Amino acid sequence: MIHYPFGNDPAKIERYKAFWAFSSHQDPTTSPDHGGDGRTHSVQSDRPIIGFTKVEWFPVEYFTACRSWQTNEIVTLDMIRPEEWLDDTEKLLVEGEEIEDDILRGVCPTQVAFPAFLPAALGNTVRVLPQSVLAEERKLSWDEALSVELEPDNPWLAKYLDFASALANRAAGRYPVSHNAELGPIDLHAVLRGHNESLIDLLDNPEDSFRLLEKLGKIFIRFTEAVWERIPLYHGGYFDSQYQVWAPGPIARLQEDATASVSPELYRSLVQPVDHMIAEHFPCCFIHLHSTSMHLLDAFLEIEPLRCFEINIEKFNIPVDGMIPFFRAVQDAHRSLIVRGSFTEDELRSVLDSLSPEGLYIHIIVEDMRETDRLATVAGL
Repeated sequence: MIHYPFGNDPAKIERYKAFWAFSSHQDPTTSPDHGGDGRTHSVQSDRPIIGFTKVEWFPVEYFTACRSWQTNEIVTLDMIRPEEWLDDTEKLLVEGEEIEDDILRGVCPTQVAFPAFLPAALGNTVRVLPQSVLAEERKLSWDEALSVELEPDNPWLAKYLDFASALANRAAGRYPVSHNAELGPIDLHAVLRGHNESLIDLLDNPEDSFRLLEKLGKIFIRFTEAVWERIPLYHGGYFDSQYQVWAPGPIARLQEDATASVSPELYRSLVQPVDHMIAEHFPCCFIHLHSTSMHLLDAFLEIEPLRCFEINIEKFNIPVDGMIPFFRAVQDAHRSLIVRGSFTEDELRSVLDSLSPEGLYIHIIVEDMRETDRLATVAGL
């Protein structure tokens, strides 16, 4: 039996191709051979992609490099030294050699422990929280907010790109490297103008709000493209390491958490055009959603180029069975769906019984191998 570092068997790519083909209105049971010889062959669609991870939502605790950071401390450029993160980053991938599942495993700068490179590049202070970091709101005037730029020589952008290059050199083709998890336009609007102020802005000053959102959308595109220029493709494809998803074309992770407080009308008039612009720019763009934004799901689904939806399981808000109608809505719109969170055996069985396996990827957070084995049996691995 061939051993692949971190369980990254290239044959796993075929399931990812079928996953994306579902949202392209192609036959999800066939896909091009990853060797590039033009052949086509069958891909099983009897079950979804199933992946397991022991890495929690906020992985700061896994990294020696930031254990000395103190709560409420401001993060400065000199505190992030890429070489200090490389060993711990690779250790997180070793689970792929212990767990037999369907997914590839890769990395990104700080492995999502610092999801604030872009806000920092725009001038926001980043502060340490007990389990993560936070870009503080600046409450800029309109003139100040609309004058924000992302210059090519921005020091935070340079740090981000150097980190990605260091990861790519360390990987040496053994695992994929990706962009980081970053804020989307409306979340950036909130940290620049202030979270409460940004909601009032949408109502009282829609013209300037749209100008700012559009500008931030273009900055988001440039920021994402910049890192992809520094890292190699992985078996001809792109990657997102937060959800360990391989894609056949340029991929971007779109986050719009602040939409939880936005009405469908305001979203459609001011934010949706910007999200459409981003999705249209990246052929394999996907959006990360919480249960708190499900009131906007129909509006998100109206963005035709948005090919994939990632939705978190958050039982404190809506239990798993309560989320199934939203999952079905995504599949009924013929979009690929990633569901991430922890499950009991009954909850996982309910999701599997309720949804089509085609275009479905379930990324399961587990505590140990015993839980993995029990859920793998339910999933049919």
